Amino acid sequence: FFFFFFFFFFFFFFFFFFFFFFFFFFFFFFFFSLRKDTRDRSLLPPPHQPIPFFFFLLFPFHCVDTLQYPFDNSKMSSEQTPRQLTFWLRDEVKDLERRTPLLPAQIKSLTERGHKVVVERSKGRCVPDSEYEKVGVQMVESGSWVNAPVDNIILGLKELPENSDPLHHTHVYFAHCYKYQGGWKELLKRFENGKGHLLDLEFLVDDNGRRVAAFGRSAGFIGMAAGLKTWVHQQNDPHAPMTPLNYYEDSDALVADLKKDLDSVLQSKGKSPKVLIIGALGRCGKGAVDFALRAGVANESIVQWDLEETKVGGPFPQILNHDVFVNCIYLNKPIPPFFTRQMLDSPNRTLSVVVDVSCDTSNPHNPIPIYNQGTTFAQPTIRVVESSSSVPLDVIAIDHLPSLVPLESSLEFSELLLSHLGECQQSPVWHRASTLFHSKMEEAKSPTQNATA
Repeated sequence: FFFFFFFFFFFFFFFFFFFFFFFFFFFFFFFFSLRKDTRDRSLLPPPHQPIPFFFFLLFPFHCVDTLQYPFDNSKMSSEQTPRQLTFWLRDEVKDLERRTPLLPAQIKSLTERGHKVVVERSKGRCVPDSEYEKVGVQMVESGSWVNAPVDNIILGLKELPENSDPLHHTHVYFAHCYKYQGGWKELLKRFENGKGHLLDLEFLVDDNGRRVAAFGRSAGFIGMAAGLKTWVHQQNDPHAPMTPLNYYEDSDALVADLKKDLDSVLQSKGKSPKVLIIGALGRCGKGAVDFALRAGVANESIVQWDLEETKVGGPFPQILNHDVFVNCIYLNKPIPPFFTRQMLDSPNRTLSVVVDVSCDTSNPHNPIPIYNQGTTFAQPTIRVVESSSSVPLDVIAIDHLPSLVPLESSLEFSELLLSHLGECQQSPVWHRASTLFHSKMEEAKSPTQNATA
């Protein structure tokens, strides 16, 4: 009896509420539709027409279905289009940086989709200004982005001019300020002061956390090339500093040059290098392995480590038993060092070249704590151990290695970036980058942030 009573009561209450709710909205909308005022009634039936009751049964589901996540275009109708954007391609200020995130072909694609692109003139970019002029873009003077309309998106690759000027625009570039690098708080303060916005290219990731556009493969490829070239130089003249690295037209020319150098050392001294790559299964590591193979390094002389080989944590004395060590890991958390400065004093060390592709020079968790400054193409190496008493040790820490083959690496990167640029600030990829920016801004303002970093 109790169960029957409870069921009857629940059944009666549910239907009473259901009919009361929908009859209330029926009369409300019917009355509203009869009013002859200036309101927008585009969502209602024409006045003086009866409203079908089933409309109210479907209306809530219709509303739910048409609610859109702010950055999700998956349910955008054919009548809706992403808003039109203006990109301002700035000239790079970093010495010897010749890459660009946008080539003329990509700019043409963007303009055909209704977007606008403004290009600063550049004397160092791998593509001459005349090629950009051919696609009809507006050309402006180098550095004029500071006076661009505030709604323009400033696009670049490497760092901005170092000063304390407030940043008012949305900037898209590799800022290197989210992993506690030197000056990270000062840079974010510039964005705070100017009410600007940073969308860091390093942190544009898909739903699986994988970067959507990166120079990783090119960085590993050219990092290995720089390491082998330095090893060759050491075999020929161990006391002299490494000579400058010059640009190459493409990767084939770079491979041919190194292959010739390695063959020369093999014939004259009977030596060939043994190399170790940590992070070998990632894009960067695969690029390093690819170059070593193409340059003629024997497969058995290419040692590949990844998470499985390094899960026990460093230091790893085995690294010292190789001639060239290339670090290709992506550092996103503190880890033990791969080796220490004291370990380099071992009399059994054969390691003579370290290439830190990751280049976390100012990161407090740098796993290669034997140097504290970056290098350049003009001065590619830092000598950590002199050759007078033992095997020399040179470190390469160039943070824009792909620029050694600028056109080829720019093409690879710009093709990956292009499909996302048209949705800048409108898709989950950019939404995640924006959320991270605001999170880091708050962290930078916290007096207790990163106390142990």
